[in-house]
Amino acid sequence: MISIKNLQKSYGSLAVIRDITTTIEKGEVITIIGPSGTGKSTFLRALNMLDPPTGGTIEFEGQSLTDKKTDLNHIRKKMGMVFQNFNLFAHMSVLDNLCVGPTKLLGVSRAEAEKTARELLATVGLAEKADAYPDELSGGQKQRVAIARCLSMKPDIMLFDEPTSALDPTMVGEVTAVIRRLAQSGMTMAIVTHEMEFAKNVSTRIIYMDEGGIYEEGPPDVIFGAPKREKTRAFIRRVKSFRYEIRSEAFDFIGLTNSLLNFCAANALSKSDTNKAGLMSEELTVNLIDKKDLLGLHFSFPDSLESFELTVTYGGEARDVTRTGGMEADIIRGLAGSVTHDYDGVNRLCLKW
Repeated sequence: MISIKNLQKSYGSLAVIRDITTTIEKGEVITIIGPSGTGKSTFLRALNMLDPPTGGTIEFEGQSLTDKKTDLNHIRKKMGMVFQNFNLFAHMSVLDNLCVGPTKLLGVSRAEAEKTARELLATVGLAEKADAYPDELSGGQKQRVAIARCLSMKPDIMLFDEPTSALDPTMVGEVTAVIRRLAQSGMTMAIVTHEMEFAKNVSTRIIYMDEGGIYEEGPPDVIFGAPKREKTRAFIRRVKSFRYEIRSEAFDFIGLTNSLLNFCAANALSKSDTNKAGLMSEELTVNLIDKKDLLGLHFSFPDSLESFELTVTYGGEARDVTRTGGMEADIIRGLAGSVTHDYDGVNRLCLKW
């Protein structure tokens, strides 16, 4: 569907993309990952010439996009683009947002456009929001409307530029669920994302970008399970962490647990691991450790999700609160695969599973 050869992009003397050669086949779901500043969004935006390259060629369904004679507006009708910040028309209802493209650009009748729009809104779970306006919607709902609006143009490919980065962690799942359904339907997609678990589950191929180009690419089980190159391995194995510093015994213990659960949701942890982290945090900070002694909580895991570690620090005399007996202590030891306690003037209780 798309052929990219020797693609380059520079801003003055700054070379963002030095040389990319690859293809996107019909039905593929490509996710583009990598550290910030490695040209991922620039590469995606070059695919429909929103950010024209400074060298190389791009062909879409046999047509050269870098040829000045090409009608780019005609090509873009076939390439849906979903941005970070929704870009809905604020003065239009949700239904009108979906109908304006097909009626103005494709020549579809209003009745036909409206019928399709309502079907698409039902597909993304927002049928009841047809008459609402964008400022009446949550971030997750706005992004689902943006996806439905792109689909109303019946594109051959969908491009997603970090579609969940502007969302509250609790809303990320709403959007990734819709994209998963599109993948299952056979839609060709290229997605720039920082949601690693989502990338692992939805992709047919992963592109890891670094050093101004495609550093490594392959199927998800290879890139996430056995990457061949050093920087890919370092990126995949990097540790994600959540820290909460406790400054007084009047801290918001409910806010602590909710923040931890939101962090788990944002990183697409399983329901089991999310519940385990939340329950152990709550038992330790609410029931087992005196609030006046609590100093902080740290939860971490690698992107591979092969292990989890929850550490709580607290003052007072040396004591492992999971060995004091009682139901709460039994719950903690039952949930954790291992429990270690260290004391150097401060208690550090580390739970791993």
